[in-house]
Amino acid sequence: MNMKHMNIATTDLNLLKVFEALHDEGSASRAAILLGVTQSAVSAALSRLRVLYGDPLFLRTGRGLTPTLLANQLKPVISDALNKCRQSLSMASPMPTSFQGRSVTIGLSDDFEIAMGRRLLDIIARRAPQLRVIFRQSHSQIIGDALLSRSIDLAISAGGLSSRTLSRELLGEGGYSCVVDPEQVQLDPATFDVAQFVEHEQVLISSGGFIGVVDEALALLGLKRKVVASTTHFAALPYLIKGTRTIATIPEHAAQAIARVSGLQVLKCPLQLRRYPIELGWRTQELTEAAVIEAKAAIKACFGQPE
Repeated sequence: MNMKHMNIATTDLNLLKVFEALHDEGSASRAAILLGVTQSAVSAALSRLRVLYGDPLFLRTGRGLTPTLLANQLKPVISDALNKCRQSLSMASPMPTSFQGRSVTIGLSDDFEIAMGRRLLDIIARRAPQLRVIFRQSHSQIIGDALLSRSIDLAISAGGLSSRTLSRELLGEGGYSCVVDPEQVQLDPATFDVAQFVEHEQVLISSGGFIGVVDEALALLGLKRKVVASTTHFAALPYLIKGTRTIATIPEHAAQAIARVSGLQVLKCPLQLRRYPIELGWRTQELTEAAVIEAKAAIKACFGQPE
């Protein structure tokens, strides 16, 4: 592709919005919904994009549309160009009266989504009506890269935001609690101790699946626990624990939220586990779009932080 011979005056720049939507959604039908156009219009735009770049860009698979190598190389360049346009419009009208058709993508692990997702949606509905929120699953090992690659606009994380090109702000501090099925496990919260803790089989929630902060704390005491299952999804816990005598140790905000809807009991973890910072992250010097500013303020409000 020889960019020197491409005339921007004869190029429909709306095609770039279609490209971004296709890359983000991985589906022509979902891209059409996001853009508010017909699927046939998206398909026609994709045909024009293929001619423009001399590449298929997106290949059909059993899971939808998969970007080619060139498409993945183009994505950060195109998104950066579109974001610059969005920023310029925000500077001209920093507080639009309507956010219809606008979206903000927030990267977070599902414990945060479970604990504060609904409240965040309610706050955004009041602050920025019609703004669409996209929750994108992430964790501390990849969330920084997700921000840098522009696949998310904001990040809520317990780590992973150390890049100098990212800004971060402390939202609060987190700790751990245990959850059990009280119909199967009768434990007195006042006397629940480490000995009782290690007697029970346990479920581990970990991106790696083999070891967690609990195992590290037990090792210092010369103890081990019996892990019968591991999962990366906090939302699976009620289905894995209900009706069993197993214990799971999870962030306290997720424990309280899960207990409210599942009937599980929350117990104070008998181990001395380190507390951790909860941070909000964004790309440095790029917080000028009104939709992202409103979403950031709503997240801070969820954690009881002043705007």
